[in-house]
Amino acid sequence: QAQLVESGGGLVQPGGSLRLSCQASGSRFSIYVMGWYRQAPGKPRELVAAITSGGSTNYPDSVKGRFTISRDNAKNTVYLQMNSLKPEDTAVYYCATPGAGYGLRSLGSPSPTWSWGQGTQVTVSS
Repeated sequence: QAQLVESGGGLVQPGGSLRLSCQASGSRFSIYVMGWYRQAPGKPRELVAAITSGGSTNYPDSVKGRFTISRDNAKNTVYLQMNSLKPEDTAVYYCATPGAGYGLRSLGSPSPTWSWGQGTQVTVSS
């Protein structure tokens, strides 16, 4: 199972930008579907971006046009570029993967048995 480590969170003003990174261990990263999730206090975990091994992406309407997921398989890293940030984007952000053999649709039903990062806090406030 891959080990995932996120970085790049912090405090940003509304309208600002942040880029999160998630580095994975192991040699099979390139074949994994990857997702970025977030969880705000008192709210359920939400999928905010997904990317297949081939680079196809998907976003919910809440972040479409503002967030961009990408991956660099040579660096075993997936990124989340977040622009035009809003206070409601404040949450802990996690990257995750179910491992090999799963598609984009699987990311809609996350499981604690997957590989998860430790989370990185994003706070959008003036």
